[in-house]
Amino acid sequence: MSKLIGSTLLIIGTAIGGGMLALPSVTANSGFWSSSLLLVFAWCVMTIGALLIAEVNLWLHQDNNIISMAKQTLGKSGAIVAWICYLALLYALVAAYISGGSGVVQSLFISAKVSMPHWINSLIFTAILGAIVWHGIRSVDHVNRVLMTIKLLALALLILLIIPHVKTHALTVGNTHHLLGAITVVITSFGFASNVPTLCAYVNYDAKMIRRAIIIGSVITLSCYLIWDAVVQGSISGHWLSKIAQDSNTTAELTQALSQISHSGTISFSAHLFASICMLTSFLGVSIGLSDFLSDGLKLKKQGNKLLIYGVTFLPPLAIALFYPQAFIAALSYAGIFCLILLALLPSLMAWYGRYHKKLAKGYQVFGGKMLVMAEMIIASVLLIIVIIQKIH
Repeated sequence: MSKLIGSTLLIIGTAIGGGMLALPSVTANSGFWSSSLLLVFAWCVMTIGALLIAEVNLWLHQDNNIISMAKQTLGKSGAIVAWICYLALLYALVAAYISGGSGVVQSLFISAKVSMPHWINSLIFTAILGAIVWHGIRSVDHVNRVLMTIKLLALALLILLIIPHVKTHALTVGNTHHLLGAITVVITSFGFASNVPTLCAYVNYDAKMIRRAIIIGSVITLSCYLIWDAVVQGSISGHWLSKIAQDSNTTAELTQALSQISHSGTISFSAHLFASICMLTSFLGVSIGLSDFLSDGLKLKKQGNKLLIYGVTFLPPLAIALFYPQAFIAALSYAGIFCLILLALLPSLMAWYGRYHKKLAKGYQVFGGKMLVMAEMIIASVLLIIVIIQKIH
């Protein structure tokens, strides 16, 4: 039961990042009900992808992360695609969390009336959080539980402060034509499946437990998104939210707007606390998954090779965040494409070829049979085409 709670919280912590505060702004033009349908649709697609990753991992069992899974089911080409998408997405995310986390460290120094250069703040953040990841999944789990408690309390406080200002008629406006523009952000909001192989190993390949963790964790994530969307879109006009979405610092602008509406400084504090904790929980979840991915891809066991594995895990994104920030910003702009390939299309292809061509399937199997896997494959492909066309234009 303890591991189920820990795994569920790791999924929620990885999925709900600081970008959640900006989600209502991105979906404002399409309106609450239309954007809610998009959120539910994205949840279905990405949760099925996560369950398929768990299924393939449970066939192949120990010491098999996405690289080995892709290679054994799809061959070398599958492994190459997994390498490219995983590193591009995860290094960009870790670099982004280091940049955001350095701001958290900086604010702590400022409150203590100490000024430190940006690179020192980044090093401190990476060293402290990296030390937790160094000690393994159990350490990450225990720290994440504490952080998630604070994070969910901060979110609950934010929602309670905003609810009195919600106007229900504001939830009925919007145009469904704007839905396509929000697909990338919404899909990426459910990008938690990269650490599913790590969680499978953590729960000792207990199929029932990992399935429950994925479903419960993703449902709680979806519920948080829907409630947050409702209270923000119901309290701030769609026009104002659309203007906020165009700003380079959407979260700060949204926080300021909510503070003005409610005349409460507590909102600023709660939003800042929530966004700060998001940096920590997402960093932990993504980093532990990345370190296991690299251990598998490089065929190096963590015992005896910790320094090398964690060096490859943290040094490249740290260097990117410090010296080439434009590189991770560019990579993050393609996050929706990487997410769809890595966490929806690739899992369905691995499950299809593993089940029906390589005959690797044994034990746990995601419900729905061929129809579900085929539907996931087709939907992921169509979404991928839409996102690529949007990117080109």
